[in-house]
Amino acid sequence: MTEDDGYLLDNRRAEAGERFDALAELFDDSTFRHFDALGLGPGHHVWEVGAGGLSVPRGLAERVGPEGRVLASDLDTAWLSGAELPPNVEVRRHDVGQDQAPGGPFDFVHARLVLVHVTDRARALATMAGALRPGGVLLIEDADPALQPLLCLDEYGPEQERANRLRRGFRALLAERGADLSYGRKLPRLLRESGLERVEADAYFPVTSPAGAVLEAATVRQVRDQLVARNLADDEDIERHLASVAAGRLDLATSPMISAWGRRPA
Repeated sequence: MTEDDGYLLDNRRAEAGERFDALAELFDDSTFRHFDALGLGPGHHVWEVGAGGLSVPRGLAERVGPEGRVLASDLDTAWLSGAELPPNVEVRRHDVGQDQAPGGPFDFVHARLVLVHVTDRARALATMAGALRPGGVLLIEDADPALQPLLCLDEYGPEQERANRLRRGFRALLAERGADLSYGRKLPRLLRESGLERVEADAYFPVTSPAGAVLEAATVRQVRDQLVARNLADDEDIERHLASVAAGRLDLATSPMISAWGRRPA
């Protein structure tokens, strides 16, 4: 991530580990399909930006093999540095919103759920695109909460209404901290403006799953103090919502994950 005291979902909190695991369960299959379709393979030199958890660096390392190299960077590397990672993965502290690219050129650069939170998104995107070798691939995956703002798509009762009201409060907190809630849809244009060619994009979002419930509970616990302080929810609302989530009575959707990719001209 970027060095920003306003980042709402602090990776130093205990809930961060639960969120990383849930995000991996929700989105790794889609992410890895893109890796394979875009030709990531043995011997490639890869930069994983804002790596956060372990699943994506491990998936990249498996694909590039012992002849390849994965540089996994993040502002907070605590979840990476103390973990068991393959020998072809290097962990480095890096602020993509402020620092120059950490090496390169790279055959493949990837970031998931990173740029939406970065204050200087334009600079970060330019840094990643500029780190590619000729013919290299940039894959950016980011959420677009404004495209599908509901937590419960079927708002048929008070529990679902409460869930969607709390989700509106969460989005308000994100916006206050500079998150662009419609960033995902802009990615194809921004990649073209960065000089990339053969730009394409698609979107994926789960409508209901056990991992979605884990993600929601961890997220709400992590931001509950801010929700209450801003009068966006009270403790009773939050406790009732967490109980509904735990009981499995809610179908909890995610924001659409938009994946956009392009290649640096050869």
